[in-house]
Amino acid sequence: MHPIFFTEKGVFVETKRSNPDLDLELLQGYLDSLGKTIVEQMFALYCQQVEIYLNDIENAQLNDSLTGWQDHCHKMKGAAASVGMYQLHGQLKLLEKTEVSKEKKSVLLKELRLSNEHAILAFKNWLVTI
Repeated sequence: MHPIFFTEKGVFVETKRSNPDLDLELLQGYLDSLGKTIVEQMFALYCQQVEIYLNDIENAQLNDSLTGWQDHCHKMKGAAASVGMYQLHGQLKLLEKTEVSKEKKSVLLKELRLSNEHAILAFKNWLVTI
């Protein structure tokens, strides 16, 4: 069931694409085929693994390793996509290809950490609605 919103011009129902953070179509497919318990397990695994990915990205940044940066961003990008974190996936897609200075990557990494926290919160909020 989709939430209902009231606007000045009337009522509308939120569509699956109205959440910019999550790919709700993909997640609904997971729910339909795998069930909520498996989706929760997938999310828990993502939360464990993402710490490793973020630490690996940070190490690549600190060592000024372009290939390390690209490889670890790529891995995290795949993990984000697999749990339907649409916005985070898009951000990682850009980061994976960036060739900026070590200092700029430090800023990008901080932004990535915040975006990841936001995506995790969005996923948790979605989970309580199903």
